Amino acid sequence: QVQLEESGGGLVQAGGSLRLSCAASGIDFSINRMGWYGQAPGKERELVAVMILGGHTRYAESVKDRFSISRHKIKNEVYLQMNSLKPEDAAAYYCNARVYERDFWGKGTLVTDSS
Repeated sequence: QVQLEESGGGLVQAGGSLRLSCAASGIDFSINRMGWYGQAPGKERELVAVMILGGHTRYAESVKDRFSISRHKIKNEVYLQMNSLKPEDAAAYYCNARVYERDFWGKGTLVTDSS
């Protein structure tokens, strides 16, 4: 069973930065697809950024010039560098891993707007 643990959320002001991290355990081979989804209060969970092994990435239009997703070269870890944060970025951010077409989720980490 794949388990995902996120870290790095917190309170930010508009224009600030955060780096989210996610580490996968319970799997002994490289996960092809890992990414981040965000869910704001009262809204559906939406894709923020995903990365496929080999480097292909996909971003939500609202974050593509501000956020950057990256993977550890060896470990099943994924990161999200969030820059120029806006109040509308406040959400619970969930790490996602897709293994053999099955989705696994972390418990989420909160990014909260302090303004």
